[in-house]
Amino acid sequence: MSAPVDPVPHGGWRRRQVFRAGAVALGGASVGWAAGVGASAAQEAGSDTSSAASAPPGPASPPVGDRTVPASGPHQAGVATPPQAFLSLVGLDLLPGVGRADLVRLMRLVTDDIDRLSRGLGALADTEPELAAHPARLSVTVGLGPRIFTDIVPGAPGAVRPLPAFPIDRLEEAWGQTDLALQICADDPLTLAHARRVLTKDARTFVRVRWVQEGFRRAVGVEPDGTSMRNVMGQVDGTGNPTEADADFADLVWSTEPGFVGGTTMIVRRIRARMDAWDKVDRVGREAAVGRRLDTGAPLTGTREFDPPDFEAKDSFGFPVIDPASHLARAHSSDPTQRFLRRPYNYVVPDADAASGEDAGLVFIAFAADAERQFVPVQRRLADLDRLNQWITPIGSAVYAVPPGAGDGDFLAASLLDPTT
Repeated sequence: MSAPVDPVPHGGWRRRQVFRAGAVALGGASVGWAAGVGASAAQEAGSDTSSAASAPPGPASPPVGDRTVPASGPHQAGVATPPQAFLSLVGLDLLPGVGRADLVRLMRLVTDDIDRLSRGLGALADTEPELAAHPARLSVTVGLGPRIFTDIVPGAPGAVRPLPAFPIDRLEEAWGQTDLALQICADDPLTLAHARRVLTKDARTFVRVRWVQEGFRRAVGVEPDGTSMRNVMGQVDGTGNPTEADADFADLVWSTEPGFVGGTTMIVRRIRARMDAWDKVDRVGREAAVGRRLDTGAPLTGTREFDPPDFEAKDSFGFPVIDPASHLARAHSSDPTQRFLRRPYNYVVPDADAASGEDAGLVFIAFAADAERQFVPVQRRLADLDRLNQWITPIGSAVYAVPPGAGDGDFLAASLLDPTT
């Protein structure tokens, strides 16, 4: 069955006119392809099952493929959104000659694409609209790199600067900073692939693709909603994340800078795991390096995942139960502002040069109202001393300003790019 078609362009402007104008302005240039959220605790056992049994059944949840994430609102989707199963993170560079007016046209195109695809509709120029019919909680988050704020809109609010160098980094140019980024997430890989193709195809007049980073979590239904993810090293990842129920969530995630209210900063780190070396470490050594139990994710001083760690506890020999050089101890801060929202995904890609035939690790994505104040101090501590550094290596690093969400009739980054809005 064909996907439904929305006859009215988003916001009232005509998409084809905008696209043609961009093609004329840039001579029809084209692009070629190159390539944690904190879990909520489960309800306590012992609830009144008799009242639950007598309560009328609630409305049935829609099938996975029909679930949607609203694309419009004060914030972009894909930040506080519960993480979907699959990720496609696309790094884009502006083509030579692209200026502010061209970037406005690009943002109008992208905004309309996101609006339609998120609702299960094909984009206006979609040649396979049937593939858009099942949005599967599709979300697209648009980020602007540092060069946008130095070369295109100098002095605009929300400006980001490149992350500093860290001593553990072994950065590869293939995974470096780009001018734009699209964080595309969905619970279905075909929906995800189609959305990525539509967005990059429609943007090729203005940008080229530098890299694509694909990632995954557990598939929908494998574990209860809200369960903390596990990374490829087997660790529970994201236990200490802030949640929207926390009083300080908004302060930690959303900007209050005039002209950028509701925006945030996205940090991307591609972290390679030396799985061949990790395989040689016994369970006791793994837990000591992490500072948590591998089975439950509980700190070594506790029994449950969300138990607070006791860094003063000593074992029978007088040694700290949680190694001060463990990942848990080094990531911890007594400063409550040194927290941020993690939204990482695992990656595994073929690598013929590796003994295992694959390269595996983490596409680490985090969001913070102020990356330099919240993220950088934590990363410095981890870079200086962290037991896990024996087995993990950052090979990619980038940072992006994520503009506020677009309301009806508006487009993403309008307040930064179009002074008439």
